[in-house]
Amino acid sequence: MATPRTSKSSSIASPVVGLVGNPNSGKSSLFNLLTGLRQRIGNFPGVTVEKKSGVLQIDGFPPVEIIDFPGAYSCYPTSLDERLVVQELTNPKGDLFPDAILYVADVTKLDKHLLLFTQLRDLDLPMILVLNMADLIKEEGLQIDVTELSHRLGVPVVAVSARKSQGVAELKTAIGDLLRNPKAFRPEEPFYEPGVLARDVLTDLRQELPARNDYHALLLVHHASWLKHVPETMRHKVQTARVKNGFHSLRAQVEETMERYDTFEPIVRNTVRRSGARASFTDKLDAVLTHRVLGPLIFVLIMLLLFQALFAWTSGPMDGIEWFFETFSSAVRENLSAGWFTDLLVDGVFAGLGGVLVFVPQIAVLFLFITILEEVGYMARAAYLFDSLMQRFGLNGRSVVALISGHACAIPAIMSTRTIANWKERLLTILVTPLTSCSARIPVYVILISFAVPKETFLGFGYQGLAFAGLYFLGISSAMLSALVFKLVLKSKERSFLMLEMPDYRTPVWRNVGITVWQKVKTFIMEAGKIILLISIILWGLSTYGPSSSMEEARTQVQKTVEEQGLGEAEAANLLASEQLEASYAGHVGKFIEPVIRPLGYDWKIGIALFTSFAAREVFVGTMAIIYSIGSEDDEFRIRDRMAEEINPRTGEPVYNTATAWSLLVFYVFAMMCMATLAVTKRETGGWKWPIIQFTFMTVLAYVSAMAVYQVLS
Repeated sequence: MATPRTSKSSSIASPVVGLVGNPNSGKSSLFNLLTGLRQRIGNFPGVTVEKKSGVLQIDGFPPVEIIDFPGAYSCYPTSLDERLVVQELTNPKGDLFPDAILYVADVTKLDKHLLLFTQLRDLDLPMILVLNMADLIKEEGLQIDVTELSHRLGVPVVAVSARKSQGVAELKTAIGDLLRNPKAFRPEEPFYEPGVLARDVLTDLRQELPARNDYHALLLVHHASWLKHVPETMRHKVQTARVKNGFHSLRAQVEETMERYDTFEPIVRNTVRRSGARASFTDKLDAVLTHRVLGPLIFVLIMLLLFQALFAWTSGPMDGIEWFFETFSSAVRENLSAGWFTDLLVDGVFAGLGGVLVFVPQIAVLFLFITILEEVGYMARAAYLFDSLMQRFGLNGRSVVALISGHACAIPAIMSTRTIANWKERLLTILVTPLTSCSARIPVYVILISFAVPKETFLGFGYQGLAFAGLYFLGISSAMLSALVFKLVLKSKERSFLMLEMPDYRTPVWRNVGITVWQKVKTFIMEAGKIILLISIILWGLSTYGPSSSMEEARTQVQKTVEEQGLGEAEAANLLASEQLEASYAGHVGKFIEPVIRPLGYDWKIGIALFTSFAAREVFVGTMAIIYSIGSEDDEFRIRDRMAEEINPRTGEPVYNTATAWSLLVFYVFAMMCMATLAVTKRETGGWKWPIIQFTFMTVLAYVSAMAVYQVLS
């Protein structure tokens, strides 16, 4: 057993409990129930797999850390997430090796969820079997002999319902008992004994493998080539022993899996009985939702409703946030003395953050819909429904999950591709997922659609909402076509397959939905806020200051114009602000890139926003807010109103006309404007080759498409 951890603030040992189970076992629901909002989000060491950990309070113990491991089916992984589970649970000296394991299984599918359980039990890990979804026992017509099941499996067994918060007290008691005496429950004999060839290999390596028992040693033999805690010298010895004894890993895995099923299936049959036959609600619903014709139509309708909700449900909260920042900025300007610090706060920090935080309600609604789709079990159906279509474009049914998740954020969507076993399909999914319109694009879409599309309705659907949906479908379509091109370029002999478990349809656990949405929105605010705050301060400085000669020339020119035209004080101040912005360092940057972007319909001010938003797309709106707030005497001017007043001095027409607005929208649909996404692509593909290709093809696609749109519409 691992040595209990010691907390930094105390000398009392702090136990670590790992939460392990198959996908769709309700593991995440149980994690949320046990930890509530006492959670931390990070990454597992050395990889970009998201790690959730939280704190559980148990009487008589210091705070117990719960680590939610990725879902896995067995100790013979077919995805990177499963590899991580095996990596950590076969490394007793690792920082994440748990003192005990809660193995979560769906009580209605126990015969399918015990393969990994028996493997971990043969590793001699202290475990509790948690029979989740116990609220469905009567509904499913089940009769479970928990005492006999516990005796036969050699572990404590606790029935809980994470959905209805049932069985939590009993589970906490069982965790406490197991931590006090981890060896109290031991199986009388292992569930599996290695075969003759495996025993010969283990005999040759017995003195050298750092293993706790025979099965631990066997897993090291199977996975030595990629397990990070196995030394390079040991890998060579393992390979030599495998060749010497004719040990074939894949054949041994199949034999072991079949033998394990032969061992635990009789246990399940003798302890879990189903009375009577019951028509499956899930089967009835699947007959409609996965129908080859109705299924895709329903999916499109769900997406349309989502995009309409982004406008219909959020206008009130957005107006409230805008009012707050306007009122707060006015109060700050009135109560602080005039000077550079007040200007920095109002025109830099508040204008930049306010210009983005106003869109938090829409981002929350987007995460809300996607989380609900995951909770009810619809995401797996979407993968199944579109698998054959995805295959034609070189993708996989699981790519649908990544593409849908990419509408919230491309980073976790790219990380979710670890469940795609085929290398080529996984790479294509990684390359094209950023083309799906993530939540960072929402601020840009919302503000530009108001210039591109009239605020009218058709058959109850708003034109602006339909345009919003159209941009999302444009992103999906471009992702699919780009994947098709890459499919023709990249060659691979790997066979493609789709293996996933269809969970039963269930009512969402609203606690899970709330926690997930809160965490995602908080992460967006914190991560985007850091970037926006930094860029806002830098941009304010670049927009306020410039070469002394240029700034003095601007002041002289304005003074001359004021005298010639007899302008008032307010007009003179706004003219001075405009001329000094053009003469500032930011103005020089905009002027430098203006010749390149002029064919797209953009002026130098838009160029500044494009330049800054290559760090993160959502910075565009904050940049425009700062540019148009510099020197403005009207604190009530909202960014959309101020942009609408902007006039092209060469043509005398509004800068943000239909052609320019649509050009910008198309540019932001296609452009790779997220350094964090590129960094994740680099981590997932193992180098800079594919991130560079990804950035290049998306930027070229954005430029050419935006130029074509502008030239046609203008």
